[in-house]
Amino acid sequence: MRLEDALERLDGIADRTFGEWKVPGLSYGVLVDGELRHARGLGTLRVGEDARPDADSVFRIASMTKSFTAATVLSLRDQGLLRLDDPIALHLPALSELRGPTADSPAITIRHLLTMTAGFPTDDPWGDRQQGLDVQAFLALAANGLSFAWTPGTRWEYSNLGYGLLGRLITSVAGREYREVVRERILAPLGMTSTGYLQEEVAAERLARGYLWRGDRFVAEPMDGYGALAAMGGIFTTVRDLATWVQGFIEAYPPRAEPGMAHPLSRASRREMQQPMVSFDAGITSPTADADPELGGGAYGFGLFVFDHLRWGRIVGHSGGYPGFGSNMRWHAPSGLGVVVLANGRYAPSSLLARDLLLSLLDADAVPSRRVRASAATVAARVAVEGLLDRWDDAVAEGLFAMNVGLDEPLALRRDTMTRLRTVHGPLVPDPAEAPVSHSPFHLEWWMRGELGRVKVEILLSPELPPRVQALVLTSVPQPSPALRTAAERIAAALIVGSGEAPVWPAELAIDASLDASALSRSLRATEARFGTVHLGSVIAGDGEREATFRLDCTRGHLELALARDPASGRLTKVRLRPERLAPADFD
Repeated sequence: MRLEDALERLDGIADRTFGEWKVPGLSYGVLVDGELRHARGLGTLRVGEDARPDADSVFRIASMTKSFTAATVLSLRDQGLLRLDDPIALHLPALSELRGPTADSPAITIRHLLTMTAGFPTDDPWGDRQQGLDVQAFLALAANGLSFAWTPGTRWEYSNLGYGLLGRLITSVAGREYREVVRERILAPLGMTSTGYLQEEVAAERLARGYLWRGDRFVAEPMDGYGALAAMGGIFTTVRDLATWVQGFIEAYPPRAEPGMAHPLSRASRREMQQPMVSFDAGITSPTADADPELGGGAYGFGLFVFDHLRWGRIVGHSGGYPGFGSNMRWHAPSGLGVVVLANGRYAPSSLLARDLLLSLLDADAVPSRRVRASAATVAARVAVEGLLDRWDDAVAEGLFAMNVGLDEPLALRRDTMTRLRTVHGPLVPDPAEAPVSHSPFHLEWWMRGELGRVKVEILLSPELPPRVQALVLTSVPQPSPALRTAAERIAAALIVGSGEAPVWPAELAIDASLDASALSRSLRATEARFGTVHLGSVIAGDGEREATFRLDCTRGHLELALARDPASGRLTKVRLRPERLAPADFD
């Protein structure tokens, strides 16, 4: 799909979503190749006024502020002014008497606060109302004792209070008020001149006011002033400035020697912020977590959420919810794609819209994602393995394999396996229809095809210098029986339906009593709704007679269709549709 068409589709998603919200205004932007390429506003900045939002309208972004706080802490760390494993009391003596919930609790460190593992209980929405709390009152509150849900260092739980403490840490270490340190170290070097912590610094015509829908009308929310918890949620900013902020995280990849974007943090520190430091259940009930069934796991880095998506790999970002506002930023660094969504309604579900916008853009294939590349040594090993599959050579094998290979399985047996594969499938050549896949530069899997089926080859190289093949896996995949292929064709055809029709299980396909035709029809409907039109692809697993797994190429991703059939009864005993897990995206 052309990028212009993909962006038009995104505007349609935004229009429909905004039409369902009780929110006055919305501003969003799309980054392509790490730069703001599309921005748009809907509704109004202030109820009762003709003030349409745009990329330069100023919204409060609540907890998205945490990434700026974390970046400032790393800036101080990089300068040698603190260590992440320092106890917080080392820099904030007022907390010297703060103790954990158990006698063996460790001292709370800066790292604990950055990663939300200090043990404090979740404080949404309490923390949102502490934004303007007096600094001395806040320190007194902490010094007098705090509640703990967990022993520090043992578990992640979202904490605004912890980031409030980081704000006081920054002031203590830098010797200036938190907001000025962030401005000097982060905002000014990046040219983020529309970003700050004080409402009075924003021109009235650019400022979005926050609202709550109550009864049948919008009610204005009060705007708390700058206070002790500004470090967890106090920033005012724009889509344009946030695009610069997101660009910095995208630009941190790939690791390289060449100079890049001028940024106050090194690329290494920006990558560090995006690494999963502590995991959590991605399905937890939290205003900061996505409700996405395709998330394989969630983690917190330094002021950023890190999600591993089953189809697209790593997606990083943060949301913000606050009385009067809801916001989200997220990006997929391998493709250079990112989105920013800002809204002026109480806890507006901006994260869900941002999710849909980014996934739609990724689905459109308008910008290709980059994949992990095999190293030169791995590519050379592939050539050698293909040579052995064609004709075994003891000398080549001796030089190719690491010392463990012959111990794991004698080389004579490996030679016999390759001979048998040539007998079963005929002469094998690389399958041009299947792109090689690498999970790391020292890993590679690819397909060879013969007249009677295919073979998947997978190698993993050792850490020696020069590296050698430490693992070789050969998977024979015979051609599926006519009955299994026919069943796959009928199921794929059932997923291609006319407008307004719903796919149903093909009545001509007999199924075992353990399967339910109604449940299978529901599965087909869910598949068609999520993945769109399908095309039956290659067989990728199975013995060919009783079982076969086919790839389904869809308009919105790829699926695996696994079938099992009892040859005696002719009935299907297994039908399973699941998303294909892609190889991890990379940045080369």
